[in-house]
Amino acid sequence: QVQLVESGGGLVQAGDSLKLSCAASGRTFTGYYMGWFRQAPGKEREFVAGISWSAGSTYSADSVKGRFTISKDNAKNTVYLQMNSLQPGDTDVYLCAASVAYSTATVVTNTGSYRYWGQGTQVTVSL
Repeated sequence: QVQLVESGGGLVQAGDSLKLSCAASGRTFTGYYMGWFRQAPGKEREFVAGISWSAGSTYSADSVKGRFTISKDNAKNTVYLQMNSLQPGDTDVYLCAASVAYSTATVVTNTGSYRYWGQGTQVTVSL
């Protein structure tokens, strides 16, 4: 049974940093694309960043480029999202997800392509 478990969220002030973790288990993720999304109440899920499990190549949304960095630790089967210079507009539930990737160059940004999802971790940024 595949499980994605996020952690690391919390309440911080504007300008602070947080590092989210996504512990993946239940299968080998070689050939998968791992993504971080965020969602506010009543809004659609928004792609934040993704990483190829096999190639390690990354892609970030323009809204977070230069502030957020996605990475992974194969030995720990864990994907991370380092978030710097946080702003109140970054307040959301952050979710980790896994999608089959048909090549190491695949970038998956649409929610419908993701097969597995975590429960999410809340990030709140105050002024």
